[in-house]
Amino acid sequence: MVKRVVKTTLFAAVGLNLAMSCFAQTKQIKLSINPAKTYQTIENFGASDAWACQFVGNWPDDKKNKIADLLFSNENNADGSPKGIGLSMWRFNIGAGSAEQGENSGIRDEWRRAESFLNIDGTYNWQKQAGQVWFLKAAKQRNVPQFLGFANSPPVQLTTNGKAYASQGNVNISPEHYTEFATYLAKVVKGLELTTKIKINYISPVNEPQWDWSDGGQEGCPYTNTQIADVVKALNKVFVADNIDSKIIIGEAGEIDYLYTKSNKPAKAYQINDFFNSASPNYLGNLAAVAHSISGHSYFTTSPMARSIKMRTALADSVARIKNLSFWQSEYCILGDNAGEINGSRRDLGIDAALYLASVISTDLTVANASAWQWWTAISAYNYKDGLIYIDKKKTDGNFYTSKMLWALGNYSRFVKPGAVRVDVTLPDDNLPRPLQVLAFKRGKDAVLVIVNSNTDDVNIALETQGAKIKFATSYTTSANDELRPGPVKGNTVKVKARSVMTVVGKAK
Repeated sequence: MVKRVVKTTLFAAVGLNLAMSCFAQTKQIKLSINPAKTYQTIENFGASDAWACQFVGNWPDDKKNKIADLLFSNENNADGSPKGIGLSMWRFNIGAGSAEQGENSGIRDEWRRAESFLNIDGTYNWQKQAGQVWFLKAAKQRNVPQFLGFANSPPVQLTTNGKAYASQGNVNISPEHYTEFATYLAKVVKGLELTTKIKINYISPVNEPQWDWSDGGQEGCPYTNTQIADVVKALNKVFVADNIDSKIIIGEAGEIDYLYTKSNKPAKAYQINDFFNSASPNYLGNLAAVAHSISGHSYFTTSPMARSIKMRTALADSVARIKNLSFWQSEYCILGDNAGEINGSRRDLGIDAALYLASVISTDLTVANASAWQWWTAISAYNYKDGLIYIDKKKTDGNFYTSKMLWALGNYSRFVKPGAVRVDVTLPDDNLPRPLQVLAFKRGKDAVLVIVNSNTDDVNIALETQGAKIKFATSYTTSANDELRPGPVKGNTVKVKARSVMTVVGKAK
């Protein structure tokens, strides 16, 4: 595996121990942290507003503010526990107008339709997407620093079939409308900044272009790499002409293997090389508005662990061949059977799904060297493992329910902030039934460890810092009975509960 070293300040690395033997009593393990050996710089942890925020944003103020606190707040409750998970990126779904079409949209589930700021007559209505805009403002009020706008489909006025989903797996916009699509996205960036004072830092114009998007399940549009390149070139031209400094995020591959292999859809795969190799006819790396990042989704590639590691190693190697390129894991929730390890169907508010999620994040950060990690839908009304917060499927009011997945993500997002640098961690052969996954980060004088213990026994860890003077002060635990529960750290030893995720924070002296 090629390890890409990023020279920046602070935050840590990961140790991934694959020992698989059993143990019968509380294990004592020495963990060695080397702040001098650095890896990627973390850019953000995020989640998306699709699709429930369009309705929850119109719920009673007390409820939607509590939900916003859970997602965005960096404040503490009176007992010192975090009020929320402090996301550092919020993804805003730029709708294509299927909601205005109603049942004629062909999208069966009303909750998966979306409004558009663009009217049929070509004018713009900035009162649209009001529920989503409420959460956009709520995120800004709680100091979320980064915002991304993503388009699942071009506006229906520009699509080939007049719908927000495709026909027979064909791209749903013709080349003569690429500039109009680009102009629309530029106007959304400017309009939101004018009406909300919120800058959209990133625009993602395509989403999972490998899929057909022809079943009417939601807004969506397939593209080949060449079609993506032409759309991005048009968008770059408009952004440069209009002095818009938002960056374009490209990729959003439906599975990470489409980034580095030709796979089963060669016209839609091998995207790292296609977009960032200067010899490629689809080269985009020299465009002023294009972020030097490639994004992909971790769906269907997370189990079993050996396969997950093999794929992420290949991804990291491919990214490392392009100078200064970073990888964003830009969408994930638990889908599918996952090699029998966990099934994505049915809600799980408990620790099982949370531990699986924490392990996926750890592997994406330590093996794939992801510099950003973003969850799919922050609020879900469905019976799947797709939400951080679950709600009754009601448009104007209802109950909401927190999941342990929310707090497991919070073990990372609340404490590992943009600019944190992952640093090296090593573990001895710990002889645990399941791997103990550990990540370390530094940022200025701040030091952070995230430890995932999926075992059914507690583990004692002695922290060694290889000559660096770091005082660890507080731990935060997510378990079956805890939601980022704070506790003191005595000396440099911590006890990690069975089946828990623990974050340990400290300061360099």
